[in-house]
Amino acid sequence: MIQQFLLVAAAHFLALLSPGPDFFLVARLSMATGWKPATGACLGIALANGLFIVLAFGGVSVLRPDSSLFLVIQLAGCGYLLYLGWLFIRYAGASSLAAVDTQGDTRALNRATWWRGLGMGLLSGLLNPKNALFYVSLASLVGTDTSGAWKLAYGVWMFSVVLLWDLLVALAIGNGRVRERFSKALPWLESITGVILILLALAVISATLFRH
Repeated sequence: MIQQFLLVAAAHFLALLSPGPDFFLVARLSMATGWKPATGACLGIALANGLFIVLAFGGVSVLRPDSSLFLVIQLAGCGYLLYLGWLFIRYAGASSLAAVDTQGDTRALNRATWWRGLGMGLLSGLLNPKNALFYVSLASLVGTDTSGAWKLAYGVWMFSVVLLWDLLVALAIGNGRVRERFSKALPWLESITGVILILLALAVISATLFRH
């Protein structure tokens, strides 16, 4: 169980390292208005992720591991992880921190309060289609035989990591050296993440086929 937790937790964390809509929202707020509105956005993004985590793990928990519906959900989740892993590898290095551009909307961002940042982060997280699919995929990998305590551990870990990572981004992204170094490491991080997601999906598919 601990090995499964470490594997899923590592896949979740590595997936956070690749910049997406949430990342760029935090980066723009941090660079344009300072850390206060950015931390509001961080909390909003974490709350949106928390909602998806609860729904995903709660939805899977009502399914029997020997049911056809659970098998379909599990295989669909593996398929999505394979697709996501391929995207990470295929477009490794295509994301650029140069996309963080505050020209043209600086005034609007400067008027943002902490609460507005919270709302922007919540909407960004909820409207990101990858979030729901990703957490359903991870929940299907964990399975229904996992105890409530372990599922709570998964949820607390994922929520905390999302929040802490976004807070770190908010504090560090304004530093030119940090941004430059992260940009150099980004292609490797995306490639490694893709490989891990693909291996995780293949491992679950193999275990499912042997079980049936």
